[in-house]
Amino acid sequence: MRILKLAASTAAASVTLEDWGPVGLPLSDPPCRLRGMKFMPAADGGPEVGVWECSPGRYRRQIRNAEAIHVVAGQATFTPDDGPPVRLGAGDVFHFAADTMGVWEIVIALRKVYVLFALD
Repeated sequence: MRILKLAASTAAASVTLEDWGPVGLPLSDPPCRLRGMKFMPAADGGPEVGVWECSPGRYRRQIRNAEAIHVVAGQATFTPDDGPPVRLGAGDVFHFAADTMGVWEIVIALRKVYVLFALD
């Protein structure tokens, strides 16, 4: 059995991340840039688990999967298409239902541990 621990002292904040390039639907210039690392890539209908980071700016969320996140650093606001803005900061835990669309505004580079759940 392989166990990966992100100790509280590192809190995923010091994990080295790969450059994933610019966001897909930018709303700011320059566009936000993404970095990340997948601990468990999605396979056979299972979840994807990893660490994700986004530089400041605005972009449209295009992930249709349900997602659970734990914010480990940064500050942002997410405004869903069908609701009021939600502020996110270090230590917060959120669940985004499948098909939650809206606009991200990253104020301070946001880093999160995430779980993307397979679409039915």
